[in-house]
Amino acid sequence: MDNALYVGLSRQMVLRRQLDIVANNIANTDTTGFKVESLMQKTNPAEPAMTLQGPRPVKFVGEDGVLRDFGQGALRRTDAPLDLGIEGQGFFQVNSPDGPRFTRDGRFRMDDTGKVVTEGGLPVSDDGGGEITLDPAEGQVTVSADGTVTQGTTRVGKLGLVKFATMGTLEKTGDNLYRDTSNQQPTPAVDARIRQGMLEGSNVQPILEITQMIEVSRAYEQMAKIMDSNAELSKSAVQRMGRIQ
Repeated sequence: MDNALYVGLSRQMVLRRQLDIVANNIANTDTTGFKVESLMQKTNPAEPAMTLQGPRPVKFVGEDGVLRDFGQGALRRTDAPLDLGIEGQGFFQVNSPDGPRFTRDGRFRMDDTGKVVTEGGLPVSDDGGGEITLDPAEGQVTVSADGTVTQGTTRVGKLGLVKFATMGTLEKTGDNLYRDTSNQQPTPAVDARIRQGMLEGSNVQPILEITQMIEVSRAYEQMAKIMDSNAELSKSAVQRMGRIQ
């Protein structure tokens, strides 16, 4: 296989990965708190696979990580008392068996013991890292914009909203949760506001993603045609050299 085919194959591998990411964005258009992703690319200089005139620089296409857009998603009203949307930069903190996790998905509920938990059953943290426990007999739950949770006239606790100086340190762990991969400590998100009875939608723009999917698919097909043409040229050259000899 010559250099052109190697370069073409590296490009196809990146396009395949990019197509997977775009498809995942489209699939999560209606996922609460989902943040749209895009693939970053780079060129990797390498030794040529073959050369007839001495070394020449060859640059292959490579993946350079996934970029995540943490921009605000639209808030939609549900009127459920434990549906909480975040307006501004910030995350809810969740206690998991593997350490703290962070999410923008505010679809919370009360478990059998009265704890406020995620849909997956993980306890939601208060501003001190503890848990928030409700008493069903105390009546309606009210959550203020700063996260203060009350039942009737009783203050139950305060939800903790945190933010990160560098968002790139957050890594997805599944179930719409993130973990901090660095040593940086989150700080209180004092500028963020909680909207009770509302949920933040995905910030995916479906039309843009579908358009990108079409463009990536066409680029993949075009690269396949170029590689086929190059293979045919190589085959013809070998056949001609054979006849000359």
